[in-house]
Amino acid sequence: MSVSQQQYQEMVKKSSPCSRSFIDIPKAFLIGGLICLAGQIIMNIYKSTGIGDTASAAWTSITLVIISAVLTGFGLYEKMAKHGGAGTLVPITGFANAVVSPALEFKSEGYVLGLGAKIFIIAGPVILYGTVASVIYGFIYYFFLK
Repeated sequence: MSVSQQQYQEMVKKSSPCSRSFIDIPKAFLIGGLICLAGQIIMNIYKSTGIGDTASAAWTSITLVIISAVLTGFGLYEKMAKHGGAGTLVPITGFANAVVSPALEFKSEGYVLGLGAKIFIIAGPVILYGTVASVIYGFIYYFFLK
């Protein structure tokens, strides 16, 4: 059975949910903002203990990754993402979720072939292309902009 481009577009239109941008965008902004606010509160707590700016920033990142991983493990990050959408993709917490989710999903296949092989299935391309892009940028900066 051959489907024309127009028929395919009609099928996609029927099966795709209607976008509720006027509701989804503010919710994403709110959830993302709350994640950032939590990060700022954590950083202020670390700074109040006398840790320097650089160290408190590092500890804040570590804390946010751990919180995100634990929330993903208990299935709470997915529930938050259901309502917050792109707001939960705040880089550090979204990245931690992208690493932990496949690890949990493929855990039943064993530690080596399941968890070990699939843990970076989503985050791997981000790491790879982020690293390659930063190397290219570094060369451009070093040879042409310096």
